[in-house]
Amino acid sequence: MRMIRAFVDAPLAVGQRVTLPENAAAHLVRVMRLREGDACVLFNGDGRDYDARLLEAGKRGAVADVVNARDIDNESTLRIVLLQGIARGEKMDLILQKATELGVARIVPVDAERTEVRLDGERLRKRIEHWRGVVVSACEQCGRARIPEVADPVAIADVTRHAGDATLKLTLDPEGAHALPALAIAPTATVAIAIGPEGGWSPRDRDALHAAGFSGLRLGPRILRTETAGLAAIAALQAIYGDLRA
Repeated sequence: MRMIRAFVDAPLAVGQRVTLPENAAAHLVRVMRLREGDACVLFNGDGRDYDARLLEAGKRGAVADVVNARDIDNESTLRIVLLQGIARGEKMDLILQKATELGVARIVPVDAERTEVRLDGERLRKRIEHWRGVVVSACEQCGRARIPEVADPVAIADVTRHAGDATLKLTLDPEGAHALPALAIAPTATVAIAIGPEGGWSPRDRDALHAAGFSGLRLGPRILRTETAGLAAIAALQAIYGDLRA
């Protein structure tokens, strides 16, 4: 039976009695309908699952007793960094959710020339908080015990410092020099994949990516939308070089 998981942004330890934060309590009690005495799993991103049992479950909150801790080893050895041109609303949420399920290690939203969403100030802060919440929820569902980082958005000119340690830097290009099966990627490599926004990369964006060391990748004969392209590339990388081969 699959155990219900909830994220707790706090240190956890066996024998600890934890007053669950509001989001976790709401998920377990109001959404999943757990009651006092029911079992659940807590995680905080440290790579472990903490088996717990609810001691209190009510409208005013929930308290759990941590009874066991288990190391979770389901992270891909292939470290994929997704540099994603910011997409509108639900499209960006979908990209973040599915990229997390596919094992991406880090996500960097990119403000490109043709980005249709312009964010600043309080609106930007709330959107980043929302994006990070989407990733945490995806981890709850897919069983990951480490949370992929969602960086603050960066300008296209600043992508170098966010992909500088990558063994290979790629961006989708129908006329690109590379095809995935022909690349020699070690199972423990770091690969950065840059995906344009809804309007695609502009010529100036492509020049900036080329200057940052990105090269073109061909991914099939069709043009993929922004919400499809990154996910297809991540899935293909994992299938050929990562943990989807198992």
